[in-house]
Amino acid sequence: MTEQKFYAVKKGRKIGVFRTWAECQKQVQGFSGAKFKSFTSETEAKTYINEKAISQSESKVNGEINSKNSSKPNIIVFTDGGSRNHGNTAGNHVKENDKAAWAYLINGQTGQHSDSGGEYGATNNRMEIMAFIESLQWLSEKHLENESIGFISDSKYVLNAIQKGWIKGWKKRGWKRSAGELKNAELWKQLDQLLQLFTNLQFAWTKGHANNKGNIFVDELLNKTMDEMN
Repeated sequence: MTEQKFYAVKKGRKIGVFRTWAECQKQVQGFSGAKFKSFTSETEAKTYINEKAISQSESKVNGEINSKNSSKPNIIVFTDGGSRNHGNTAGNHVKENDKAAWAYLINGQTGQHSDSGGEYGATNNRMEIMAFIESLQWLSEKHLENESIGFISDSKYVLNAIQKGWIKGWKKRGWKRSAGELKNAELWKQLDQLLQLFTNLQFAWTKGHANNKGNIFVDELLNKTMDEMN
């Protein structure tokens, strides 16, 4: 069986990802300065096309990070979580077969890495936490705990928990809120443990689904994951 290839055209008559060489060739043949490349996954192909745009959006958010810090992060991480559940509508609740997913994109000096995963019956907030956990685990596995790392997320819920010390408060109360039960307590515990491994983390909020290419990339990635869930 022939392996499916994805042809990414970064500069040509039409920018995009094509599934056949014939389609790609139409966009680049005879086009001055054409830029294109083949990949074995659609995600890698999209990342190649978006590299410059993602870098530009990083620079914009880095301005916010650098206004509070003296050094630019060596690694930028975009995270996102989403769900297609009835809990998104007032008065409704998440059902067991509702789809949810998380995704992250890590941009480092040696390249890019992205990943995504899905879960049934999960809330948007749970997936936002999972995106942080999964990306931190990958960074730890690569022994990057001492690198300067900037996280960019559209989840004020997770960012506030980290930056405003909510996690510390929940921890002191035995992983409970002052008002009672803490949802996703097991995930908050896991996130707390992972955060303690890293020595130089920076955080910035970005508006979701706007013009931040990195945020758009992870949003598209998690939606692709949900599309592929049975």
